[in-house]
Amino acid sequence: MTLANIPPAPELPGTRHLHSGKVRDLYEVTEGAHTGKLLMVASDRLSIFDFVLETTIPDKGEILTRMSLWWFEQLASLVPNHVVSSDVPDAVRGRAVICERLEMFPVECVARGYLTGSGLLDYRASGEVCGIALPAGLEDGSRLPEPIFTPATKADLGDHDENVSYDAVVATVGADSAAALRDLTLQVYGRAEEIAREQGIILADTKFEFGVASAGGPIVLADEVLTPDSSRYWPADDWQPGRAQPSYDKQIVRNWALSAESGWDKASGEAPPPLPAEVIERTRSRYIEAYERLTGERF
Repeated sequence: MTLANIPPAPELPGTRHLHSGKVRDLYEVTEGAHTGKLLMVASDRLSIFDFVLETTIPDKGEILTRMSLWWFEQLASLVPNHVVSSDVPDAVRGRAVICERLEMFPVECVARGYLTGSGLLDYRASGEVCGIALPAGLEDGSRLPEPIFTPATKADLGDHDENVSYDAVVATVGADSAAALRDLTLQVYGRAEEIAREQGIILADTKFEFGVASAGGPIVLADEVLTPDSSRYWPADDWQPGRAQPSYDKQIVRNWALSAESGWDKASGEAPPPLPAEVIERTRSRYIEAYERLTGERF
């Protein structure tokens, strides 16, 4: 599914639709106390391998929103966030927030504490990730000597985020902003990793998006934060380097799509087929389990 055939965003009273992405629909608030602010709605859509699937995951948008709000609270002493209010239209209540308009940095700010995914591929090819040399002998799932900042470009729908060097970030946003983004990314990851570990969950890696409300203003944490869509969460008691780890994210869907059962060829350029009911339910259950284990709250 490309951007052209993502279902139209619903019309919401007192708003004007601006944009729909892989998962979220963005509106401008045009009436009331929050006129001029943005309304960000998390849908139940799911994307893998840069395709938005036709199949949705029930309650996913609400889980992502509730988890983001919980994490914003945990991180408030480290970094301000873009949330203004969760008092939103009834049609999207529970899965939307009103937020500040920000000038976003054109960088995916990725922190890795463990080696897997695209970082593992880079390491196997060069012994480095985003220009950072790593020790020899690391495996899939290995814990890194210390967390690293491994930025990526922001891709449009259908394109792939590309890992880039720190120097590339400096060239894009300037030395001062690059250093601030790197330091903040690692600080936030460090705090979140500690909180998750206390609940028996490993935060292997995650990506953040930051912006500023005005030139020279403080850097603000935006978009979603530390959800199973933007982070790799692993059960700590099942962690075993040298293999793919059980996960609380959409890896269930990726694994099914790559299996013989799906009949899909990743190299074909075609979108993956609709998900079977069993995969939908397992994915929903893992998202809920991650939310409940992390927050201690019932969904």
